Amino acid sequence: MTEEQKIVFLEKEYFHLQARVESFDAKSLTIKAWSVSLAMAVLSSGAFSKTYNVLLYAAMAALLFWLIEGYWKTFQNANYQRIAEIEGYLNGTITEIDCLQINASWSREYNKLGRTLFYRSLFWPHVMLPHGIMTLGFAISYLYFI
Repeated sequence: MTEEQKIVFLEKEYFHLQARVESFDAKSLTIKAWSVSLAMAVLSSGAFSKTYNVLLYAAMAALLFWLIEGYWKTFQNANYQRIAEIEGYLNGTITEIDCLQINASWSREYNKLGRTLFYRSLFWPHVMLPHGIMTLGFAISYLYFI
């Protein structure tokens, strides 16, 4: 493979990875929308009956969406190492790179980052909002009313 062909492949891989990362952000907004919608639906279903157990159900639903988004961010972040490698090669700071390594790089990074990044990502402000706030708010409200 010539150097020009290698650069063409790496550029395609780079832009594919950038699109993939952006698609994770779009899905993240969908997760947030579903989280808020479900929590509000659960709350509104018990609002008139004064059933305070719905607060606990809403807290559990928000917690599950929070965990889903934490995993989603972990999956997304496993792509950044490969993006950095390609950028390094294209700007000359890395001298050797193999083409077409999206899966191998993602798997290596995901296994390396693992649970540590997952737990850290749960407390990033853009992940914690709205799920973490809803989980805590609904749980505290439930404990207050029982």
